[in-house]
Amino acid sequence: MLMVDSRKLTPISEFDQPGKFGRLLRFVWQCWKLNLAGAMEFRMSFFLTAGMMIINNVVWIVFWGLYFGRFPVLNGWELQDVMMLWAVAAGGFGVMATFFGNAMRISNLIATGQLDTYLTQPKPVLLHVLISRMSVSAIGDVLFALIIYAAFGDKSMIGFIKFGLAMLLSTLIFLFFTVIVNCPAFWLGSSDGLSFQLYNGLLTFTTYPTSIFRGMGKIALFTVLPAGFISYLPIGLLRQVDIPFISGAIAVTGLLCLGGIYLFYTGLRRYASGNMMGLRR
Repeated sequence: MLMVDSRKLTPISEFDQPGKFGRLLRFVWQCWKLNLAGAMEFRMSFFLTAGMMIINNVVWIVFWGLYFGRFPVLNGWELQDVMMLWAVAAGGFGVMATFFGNAMRISNLIATGQLDTYLTQPKPVLLHVLISRMSVSAIGDVLFALIIYAAFGDKSMIGFIKFGLAMLLSTLIFLFFTVIVNCPAFWLGSSDGLSFQLYNGLLTFTTYPTSIFRGMGKIALFTVLPAGFISYLPIGLLRQVDIPFISGAIAVTGLLCLGGIYLFYTGLRRYASGNMMGLRR
């Protein structure tokens, strides 16, 4: 039986010696390649899964198209703004779930003792966990986002840079909020239901214009669920650069990143081994 006392383990830094950073990047790249190769093993299933996600998103786009065909403006939002909202939200979620697909399973890994496999290997534990899984359907979200940007986005150099920044902020908010809501499992045990509800709430509210919310609902979107920092990007960054909003969005994203990393490694000190032995390449 393999016994792992996580309190005696400290994350091994990949930056201590020259060349370690390059090896870490190669490790990440190899993980992503293997994830994609595994997903492509059954190509028909791969294309159907990704394609169905694109179709699912298109249904919502058609709905919004019909709405704006009847009401051209929604509290200052136009059709192009909502289209770019979907591009940023679906794209950010898609990039997160494609390249860091294990984020949504952290709670289950903790509760079932499956972190043992990652603790016994000389790689940063959180990074290794996150990149060890890929969501095939999320690839459809990424493709959908690129299609919407090509159809409705500003394709100038400045527009492309702003869209790239919006995608980066969206991805990081999705990623580290998901990490944070999964970390209570270190203290509570199985908390899949709680983490899923919070994660699903963030995902849902990022697809609606912030202008339709008022009062406490709007405050919650910029505090409890940071969905507002994603859903307002089409107005506060892509349409025109709102410096206070962008500064706040970057600050909140940074806090989520630091908070997610801190909570994970703090909880890891309390982790009780599941006595599992496994091999990963």
